[in-house]
Amino acid sequence: MISLRLDGKLALVTGASRGIGQSIAQTLAGYGAEVILVSRKMESLTKVANEITKKGGKAVAITCHMGDMNDIGKLFQNIEKTYGRLDILVNNAATNPYFGEITGVDEGVWSKTFDVNLKGPFFMIQKAIPLMKAAGGGAIVNVSSVNGIRPAQFQGVYSITKAAIISMTQAYAKELAPHKIRVNALLPGLTDTKFASALMGQDEIYKYVVAQIPMGRHANPEEMSGAVLYLVSDAASFTTGTHIICDGGFLA
Repeated sequence: MISLRLDGKLALVTGASRGIGQSIAQTLAGYGAEVILVSRKMESLTKVANEITKKGGKAVAITCHMGDMNDIGKLFQNIEKTYGRLDILVNNAATNPYFGEITGVDEGVWSKTFDVNLKGPFFMIQKAIPLMKAAGGGAIVNVSSVNGIRPAQFQGVYSITKAAIISMTQAYAKELAPHKIRVNALLPGLTDTKFASALMGQDEIYKYVVAQIPMGRHANPEEMSGAVLYLVSDAASFTTGTHIICDGGFLA
């Protein structure tokens, strides 16, 4: 029998205080993993951690800014000291501070977007490698976007970072396969999160986007976590360097 159970596994999920990250963390905990919840604000993280523990799961909250290398370094020092290993990493945290034409982007916006969306996940993986080797292997999922394949209007810089995430996933997958570390990506379509509020809060734009989705609706965060569960479980033991698209048929 193929199992999706994650009993005895230690998972780290970034951007876990809400939306897709929260759903992923809750799902992994529900299937037996001990989950380290990471985001910038402790109050929101603690709320999610409490929800998980009330249902019998295991969760701990640690604040970390994905665009700050010092924060990332301290995070992994903490994990190494406390656990000495890591089995699962989900790079979900992202930002999109600019909505408009790409020609209007200044260097500050560019740097912030790339630091959080690409630099952060890149070095999260780099620092996770020794801990995963110590665990005998591991599974990494990078949350990209359908925008990484088809850049969205007024989301140029964000789309570029998400395309780079797909390439980064493939590059790391090739290098880490001999160490029994699998690296894959999730590409969500339009999902009902605070992150997507710039789109979903504008009726005309929302209707335009949904009209391009064959299923005729947006997704809920819970509809993304099943794909991640598969990718980090033993059911995907021969799956690496690829991505799963969850977009209601948008890219079909």
